[in-house]
Amino acid sequence: MLKVRALPSLLYQRCSIIINQFNDLLCKLVSWLTLLMVLLVFTIVVLRYGFNLGWIAMQESALYLHAMVFLLGAAHTLKADEHVRVDIFYRKASPRRQAWVDILGTLLLLIPVNLYILIISWDYAAKSWGLLEGSGEAGGLPLVFVLKSLIPLFALTMLLQGIAQILTKLPLLNTGEH
Repeated sequence: MLKVRALPSLLYQRCSIIINQFNDLLCKLVSWLTLLMVLLVFTIVVLRYGFNLGWIAMQESALYLHAMVFLLGAAHTLKADEHVRVDIFYRKASPRRQAWVDILGTLLLLIPVNLYILIISWDYAAKSWGLLEGSGEAGGLPLVFVLKSLIPLFALTMLLQGIAQILTKLPLLNTGEH
């Protein structure tokens, strides 16, 4: 049976806490961004249909906020265990078996997929930063490079949260339940 030693367990726990606190901060930021996005979209709709006014930059701002909410909020969704999972068997499994499923899922799916996303998006974002890429629309935001940076940031936060999930689940492997 796999046993996790006490001293590394404390280190694992501390690393997990730091990652979780970071994602909690991101969650608070995402909450405010969501409120800002709702208010902005409301304003866009009122201006467009009430006053026949509209600005490309305002519409792009809503798009940017939407991207931030989803890409920066994904790791917290994983942390809160609110992600998509087919749990026909999982929910009836013992905590130890659930820990195995979570660890293996993270090692075999979450980490490889997010490493791939991080690797392929890094140059994509870096090239955009090199050009200080802006909107292709007249009157659009000159911040496309910031928007593209959210993709590797998403992958990084998901990788960190995946590591935190593994570190959180490792002690559950020591339980006697199967």
